[in-house]
Amino acid sequence: MRFTTTLLLLPATLTLAQDQKPLGFFGLDFEPYFEKAKAYLPAALASPVAAGASAIAAKNVVPLTNDNWKATLTPSPSATAASGPEPWMILISGGNKTCFGKCGQVERAWNESAALFAADPTAPHLASIDCEAQAVLCSTWLTGPAAVYYVLLPVPAADQSAPATTIYTVTLNTTTVTAREIVEIHTKKTYERAPTYEGVFHPFDGTFAKLGINVVIGYVLWGFGLLPSWTFMILISFVSRSIMNRRIGRQDATMAQGRPLGGAPAANQ
Repeated sequence: MRFTTTLLLLPATLTLAQDQKPLGFFGLDFEPYFEKAKAYLPAALASPVAAGASAIAAKNVVPLTNDNWKATLTPSPSATAASGPEPWMILISGGNKTCFGKCGQVERAWNESAALFAADPTAPHLASIDCEAQAVLCSTWLTGPAAVYYVLLPVPAADQSAPATTIYTVTLNTTTVTAREIVEIHTKKTYERAPTYEGVFHPFDGTFAKLGINVVIGYVLWGFGLLPSWTFMILISFVSRSIMNRRIGRQDATMAQGRPLGGAPAANQ
């Protein structure tokens, strides 16, 4: 039992060792040896390690839905304006339809990062959106996998005024992303190199959100997404035929009056 527990903790220990290099005695860099050690981990340990990380993620990560995201993404009761905005990290993931079945590595890395954040007192709040199950919410935010949104949620001042909510969109490589890379979004502030979310679809400060119609727009976009592609081809064909029929009808009426197409009077008038 003690041996199994040690092996289960080894991946997290190795990840922390990469960041802090605690064994760099006498100027030696032991990081290559940690990489080799991870390569020699038995394949049978993959499932228990992943299960442990998933259990921690399930406890510490809030799944966002179309019903709870507004209530969830609010400042903590103990937060004050003087302490600055509260950071949130939100994973945007999906399944076979929305992520083409390529988000498996992203979710494994996210779960492992959640386990590491559990031991970090400065860790941000964690949440996730599954665009496969929450298609309307992803349409409302006009987002899709695979990405991490680093949200700086402002705390209202005494007069209830609050500055804008800044959202950094960090795109994830579905093949090579690691837990260390996700953790460094917060610890090394790599989110600052990512673009900020701007435009009318901004979940908090966009035009649609301020007008209170962002959810309605989300349902409309979601509905269009359900239509097969040939539906739009038929619609375009119908519209183009209607335009052509009207144009031909005007030409026929002009010819019936004995006037050239240019609109000038006939020569015998």
